[in-house]
Amino acid sequence: MCGIAGFCDFRKRADESALREMTNTLAHRGPNDSGYDLFRENNSNVGLGHKRLSILDLSIKGHKPMHFDNSTIIFNGEIYNFQTIRKELEQIGYKFDSNSDTEVILKGYHCWKTKIIDKLIGMFAIAIYDQSKHELILIRDRAGVKPLYYYWKDNILLFASELKSFYTQSSFVKAIDHNSLALFLQYSYIPAPYTIFKNTWKLKPGHLIRLNVDSSDIKEEEYWSVANVYNQPKQHISEDEAIRQTEEMMQSAYKYRMVSDVPVGVFLSGGYDSASVAALLQKDRTEKIKTFTIGYHESAFNEAKEASAIATYLGTDHHEWYVTANDAAGIMESLPEIYDEPFADNSTVPTILVSQLAKKNVKVALSADGGDEIFGGYNKFNQSLRYTRLFPAWVQRILGSSMNIVSPNRIPLLNQKYNFSTRYEKMKMIWSAADPIEAMKYISQYITHSETELFLKATFDTYDTKFDTGYEVNNANDDINRMLAIDYQTFLPDNNLVKVDRATMSVGLEGREPMLDHRLIELVSSFPSDLKIKNGVNKYLLKQIVHRHIPPNLMDRPKRPFIAPLTIWFKESLREKITEYLNENTLSKQGIFNVSSVLDFRDRYLNGEKVNYQKLWHILVFQLWYQRWM
Repeated sequence: MCGIAGFCDFRKRADESALREMTNTLAHRGPNDSGYDLFRENNSNVGLGHKRLSILDLSIKGHKPMHFDNSTIIFNGEIYNFQTIRKELEQIGYKFDSNSDTEVILKGYHCWKTKIIDKLIGMFAIAIYDQSKHELILIRDRAGVKPLYYYWKDNILLFASELKSFYTQSSFVKAIDHNSLALFLQYSYIPAPYTIFKNTWKLKPGHLIRLNVDSSDIKEEEYWSVANVYNQPKQHISEDEAIRQTEEMMQSAYKYRMVSDVPVGVFLSGGYDSASVAALLQKDRTEKIKTFTIGYHESAFNEAKEASAIATYLGTDHHEWYVTANDAAGIMESLPEIYDEPFADNSTVPTILVSQLAKKNVKVALSADGGDEIFGGYNKFNQSLRYTRLFPAWVQRILGSSMNIVSPNRIPLLNQKYNFSTRYEKMKMIWSAADPIEAMKYISQYITHSETELFLKATFDTYDTKFDTGYEVNNANDDINRMLAIDYQTFLPDNNLVKVDRATMSVGLEGREPMLDHRLIELVSSFPSDLKIKNGVNKYLLKQIVHRHIPPNLMDRPKRPFIAPLTIWFKESLREKITEYLNENTLSKQGIFNVSSVLDFRDRYLNGEKVNYQKLWHILVFQLWYQRWM
């Protein structure tokens, strides 16, 4: 795992010192080695910078930027099938100097140009400068495991693994995009391709960008799409055969993620996703794999006992850490440094803590993100169907319209219940739309559009996101498969994968995602949805596989989110932070929020009213970020 940064400056002002500034900001992503290349072309300066975390071929031969013929590459990620591709290239006549996957990508590009991407199994953010074609190419992996940002304005392109690289450059204009800020308040993250800044973008998963370094022509191309995957013909398959094919593919994907020249471990939460990784990897393996779990003394949040029982049954080398408020005390202050774009997922803290635990023992850790999005694990899928099937569509629309007449604050008893006004607003929108795809969008929001209008001082436009592109998945798919496809393109890459990437990289740990092997989603997307959610049982197919290796009595229990007891731990410090950052003077000077709306909500929360803490957390996280970076 590594950090990459660079530029193409058509003003010809950016030099090696600028490149070093951008790259060295990413030292936490790659503490083992650095490299910088500057190309002074006729119409532009092109810079490529790299910080290396050595995982494959630990020798100097794995140094980057790496050159071959007229091409230069920097690369963040891992290609797990690089040995297979290497053999194919050797049969053609290519020779290799290292045992690195980077050299395989570079020589594969020389042979097949960007068609090499189709052969890659792995996670990657790649920059290739092809001098013979006068072209800079940026590539992001299919699922979006590895991040890649770019800024394009005033004849300069900046790109990097994290936004903080751009902050070092005077050419980067830090202009907050209020449309993106509205998205952040609603979802707790900013969906791709948007970022918190204007003229600044996340390269979308499964996409690449080509920039001509002479003419400045730039174009984006999609080389893979999960919507296209779902649009392939469905298999008519028995349950037993689906289980067999899926487990076989999972075993292949999981074993690939063990390819490393350094120690590897597994995050084990006690749920089905991480249990499947631990079970299939420990199966038939004499050496004990290392597993890592975070525990809490607050029983309502603790899954460590269940994880320990699973580890004992499987025979792994298990490590657990029961963390306290003192262990987590400094993390709140570090969140804006680690997550350099506003990001309010409340499981960031335990993810950082489990990364710290794993780093003491291994250099690579396998996470298990993607199981909910692939196999149908979230209750929001069931809710979206249930809420839109209570009544015929025409009745729902009448109910939705009639809810405009009555304010939720005027309904006795109910208006005293936790977060009632937001739930009322969501049901109004769900029934008005009468569509499960729209319902999932509204359920996914912590703060509704109308509430966002109250909180923000400036008006904002509503950006289209992948939540709004359900039509990309054809009618051969039912509502469940359509929702799964959308979640794979929204919550998965822009929330879960951001969370794990930044948390692991903050301690110099490589995080790998075995469930996000593209071959697995290409297989499971071809199955009917009743193998994923069957008779109300979520993740049905995955559970059948796990039960072949772990007794059901160790697994079957209500799903718990992987969160820390922040409101308990930080009760006093949160109150202090809320008072410090959400006060009239600070908010008025900033000029971003509607002061009276924020203060009213703040006071209601501090006075113990049943309002949604998460809404205030979003605003507080933004304020912490704003102080650090603006």
